[in-house]
Amino acid sequence: MSDLSTLVAATPEIRPKEFIALRDYVYKTFGLELRDGKERLVTARLGKHMRTGGFRTFEQYIRHVQSDSTGDSLVSLIDALTTNHTHFMREPEHFKFLLTNILPQMRRRPSFTIWSAASSTGEEPYSILFSLLDALGGASVPDVRIVATDISTRVLSAAREGIYTAERVRLLPPAWLQKFFTPTDKRKENFQVRPEFRSKVEFRRLNLMEPLPASMRHPVIFCRNVMIYFNKQTQAALVRRLAGVLEPEGHLMVGHSESLTGLDQPLKYICPAVYRKTT
Repeated sequence: MSDLSTLVAATPEIRPKEFIALRDYVYKTFGLELRDGKERLVTARLGKHMRTGGFRTFEQYIRHVQSDSTGDSLVSLIDALTTNHTHFMREPEHFKFLLTNILPQMRRRPSFTIWSAASSTGEEPYSILFSLLDALGGASVPDVRIVATDISTRVLSAAREGIYTAERVRLLPPAWLQKFFTPTDKRKENFQVRPEFRSKVEFRRLNLMEPLPASMRHPVIFCRNVMIYFNKQTQAALVRRLAGVLEPEGHLMVGHSESLTGLDQPLKYICPAVYRKTT
């Protein structure tokens, strides 16, 4: 029997009305679209929470998540239904564009802040920071800062700690490993981002479905591999909100598997997965 079949067999089957209730709740709360036919996947992914919590039905589990004032159950639900797959320098074309097309103008500023809107366990915001600092060559101006947000407090906690296995950092340039990290053990099985660089990244919990802080204004926003979970209407609404906190001529980076084509949104296509605010 497959692992998926084992999990489903050990977990109460989600009933049609329970699936509808869960689908409506996750869509309203964080924009995730659960299409019909995902019942078996949902049962498998939430099976552990059902068993450890002693819930006999999905109705009980959903009520528990909705009533949990700590928000921990919601975070666990989000983590179970979405994938926090990431790695350093993922989709490297974005970093090349950042350094070649955007950084030359940013050099004239005393400081600037870039927003990583779905930071997961931190590889993306640290990759942005390391790329910029390396390109600046140690110059004291401008001061580079990164705001990194995610809906999951679990991944944010890991990102703040900034500890990664040797396997996860093995493809980084050796000079970066020496400059930006320090080994946490004599065998060099784990590496931690040095505190002076961790301090340049501010990690915050943020639900992209909620209104964005009016004070936020950024020249560049990375919001990659998030919209794949959303329908077209939700995607368009999110892009309009992101455009609202972009500076004039600011750039939005989306995942290469994502496209804004056909969406009612104000940004101009520049190149694959890169858009610019022109007004």
